Amino acid sequence: MTVEYSGKGDPARSLALLWRTSERTSRKGKPELSVDRIVRAAIEVADAEGLSALSMRRVAERLGVGTMSLYTYVPGKPELFDVMLDTVYGESARPGDVPGGWRVRLEQIARENWALYLRHPWLLQVAASRPVLGPNVTAKYDYELRAVDGIGLSDLEMDSVITLVTGFVHGAARGAVEAAQAESQTGMSDEQWWAAHAPFFSRIADYGRYPVAARVGQAAGEALNAAYSPEHAFEFGLQRVLDGVEALVNGRPQPGDTQPDSARPDGAQPDSPQPDGAQPDSALS
Repeated sequence: MTVEYSGKGDPARSLALLWRTSERTSRKGKPELSVDRIVRAAIEVADAEGLSALSMRRVAERLGVGTMSLYTYVPGKPELFDVMLDTVYGESARPGDVPGGWRVRLEQIARENWALYLRHPWLLQVAASRPVLGPNVTAKYDYELRAVDGIGLSDLEMDSVITLVTGFVHGAARGAVEAAQAESQTGMSDEQWWAAHAPFFSRIADYGRYPVAARVGQAAGEALNAAYSPEHAFEFGLQRVLDGVEALVNGRPQPGDTQPDSARPDGAQPDSPQPDGAQPDSALS
């Protein structure tokens, strides 16, 4: 699998392109080109043919222009790739009002990321350790952080929660995309594959030796009507991730809560009420 890394281009040129601080205009008599049109064509190539097919020449062919004409607007493929990433991340819906609290907001974010990966499977081939510092990526990160702002988490924990949720979605989406690609590239659906292999599997399976695997595998297959359901894996896993975040949030003291005596940092106990006229021990020393 091809793995691409963002941020490989010249930083100054990439940032100028991402934030559109300057842009050449089309020369008279030439086809109408722009950064946006070139980027859109590059995204279409990646969507249809994968990252391995992406090149300046291939983008130029899709636009019906000479390859060298692209360099008037885009310095090179690394810078173009950064703008592609920033552009598709701008597609995510960011509703201002999501009733239901932080959990519903995180669920909405997860579903938006899931849909984004399914629209643009090549995103799963991008190493995410170096984020693109563009306007859409920045706005997306800010929006996602606001879903958990003010619920009792530290700034580092807020970042970690968003990383946890989006990381889970990335893995779940990879399974969904690989399942879809397996069918398109082999010409055989999961049902057809199992139908072809089932007679042989029944001969070699030792249910006495692997009783738990046999029982659970049969139950899962009957419930999901397949050996693997990407949609079920996503839905089940998302709720468990959110359960974990909820446990973290609920374990934090809420406004107005008082610490139990055992939690007092000095281990001291509050003074007990004294009978009328009596003095506490500390006053007699």
